Amino acid sequence: MKKFFSLLLALVMMLSILVAPAFVKAEEAEDAEVADEAAEEVPDWDGTEAEFHIGVVTGTVSQTEDDLRGAEELIRRYGDSKDGGMITHLTYPDNFMSEQETTISQIVGLADDPMMKVIVVNQAVPGTAAAFNQIREFRDDIILLAGDAHEDPTVITPAADFCVSVDKVGQGYLMPYAAKEMGAKTFVHVSFPRHLSEEIMAQRHAILAAACEELGLTFADETAPDPMSDIGIPGAQQFILEHMDAWVEKYGKDTAFFCTNDAETEPMLKKIAALGALFIEADLPSPLMGYPGAFGIELKDVAGDWPAILKRVEEAVVEAGGGERMGTWAFSYGFTCTAGLGEFGKRVVEGKYEKDEETGYYKPEDIVESFEVYTPGTSWTGGYFMNVGGEKAEPWQNYYLVSQDLYVFGKGFMGLDEVEVPEKYRELSYELKTQEELEAEAEAEGN
Repeated sequence: MKKFFSLLLALVMMLSILVAPAFVKAEEAEDAEVADEAAEEVPDWDGTEAEFHIGVVTGTVSQTEDDLRGAEELIRRYGDSKDGGMITHLTYPDNFMSEQETTISQIVGLADDPMMKVIVVNQAVPGTAAAFNQIREFRDDIILLAGDAHEDPTVITPAADFCVSVDKVGQGYLMPYAAKEMGAKTFVHVSFPRHLSEEIMAQRHAILAAACEELGLTFADETAPDPMSDIGIPGAQQFILEHMDAWVEKYGKDTAFFCTNDAETEPMLKKIAALGALFIEADLPSPLMGYPGAFGIELKDVAGDWPAILKRVEEAVVEAGGGERMGTWAFSYGFTCTAGLGEFGKRVVEGKYEKDEETGYYKPEDIVESFEVYTPGTSWTGGYFMNVGGEKAEPWQNYYLVSQDLYVFGKGFMGLDEVEVPEKYRELSYELKTQEELEAEAEAEGN
């Protein structure tokens, strides 16, 4: 399916992508008919009264814009419930860590609607599991779906019907692999204690370090402020702007920088292009993740047209000096996760999807099919989230990790969807520390 998307890009963007041996060329015009079909415009909601409602909870534009845009796409297709349509959209507070009660009450409040049959939370920030558990107490007919859960798998999986996240485990190997192919000598991981105390984040961090060692890259950590702290999002972004020059001087231009926070990605991208460093992909990869703000890209006239968005972002990145040194996924994960989970829930209610008789859980292939509705011409790879021992044990058969190929601006697709992550990394043991322990360590190191 990836070749169809490659063609779609070639047709829409009118680009001739020249690729190095490690990259995948756009396919010939013989696939044009398929690509044209994939690019067909989906009509707006026609005003038909909805038979049930889907609640969608996302972050705001300032915190997770892509997630919110996915909700807007669902509303465009299926209508706003307040107008007789299907979708009820809410946003949780930017400072969700200190306002968990607000987040919980917002999610639980959706279940007061007797027509509510599905609730999607993306990102499933802390408090989501508690909200789902409360809903279960009085509404067992609602399908509860979590995107990119921030809570421990043992907490969120019993509460949700299904969870989906970026394959952060796979990222742990594939990002260093891509960085080396792009000429990196060092990989720098920028994060803070709250994130590193999350199991899937800690697992990826451990894999990154191990993969860098095996691939011959130097691995280093840098600590940034938590945007959920008193410093807020503006303060955290300013910190990145003020420190990138020193970090590039310290590690050199052939350094790939990675940040676990969405809000801090924008200033990092701006400085990486200016300083000539490398960027593989965002924590939640997307052409919209940080790039428009970093390079002042206007996209209103191409909203929802992902090939056109990618083309415009690519032009700006290359012009800013980031060509062949900065990448993304061609389709936004955050956008697709919100819209795709909403689509999946809709199809379950309509009887198109059912649980697997053997496992008792919904089927990952149905989740992927719903994602592909919003990413025409491309495909998703993935696998179940596994515990430290590599076991696909209950209840994690309802926790699926997804991934796309990497698109390098000015270069093309890298073919990472064809690269197999060695099983030893998915089974890698690591030490999971609490946020308090990590904060104490950071303070002791002067960070």
